[in-house]
Amino acid sequence: MVDPTSVHPITDFKRNTPAFVKRLKETGKPEVLTIEGRGELVVQDAAAYQELLRVVERVEAFEGIRRGLADIEAGQHVSLDEFESEMRKKYEIPQQDEL
Repeated sequence: MVDPTSVHPITDFKRNTPAFVKRLKETGKPEVLTIEGRGELVVQDAAAYQELLRVVERVEAFEGIRRGLADIEAGQHVSLDEFESEMRKKYEIPQQDEL
């Protein structure tokens, strides 16, 4: 949810860019810039943005693990030997003893 105090006209941002940059770095919170009264852009400190990306990446990893565990519980999995055999056939990879 966007804090109403962090919504500003883009003209304010243009006129006071150094103050905006200082505030963005200090708070780490994004701010919404409006054009003709409508939210059009979000500006954020680069470090805060990187942290957001790190969190999203972690959530996506956990979601992948959750889906994998659900597949296992539902019996939708193959053994490592079966997987290896399928991949060798699909990509025409010879067995180790055939090299």
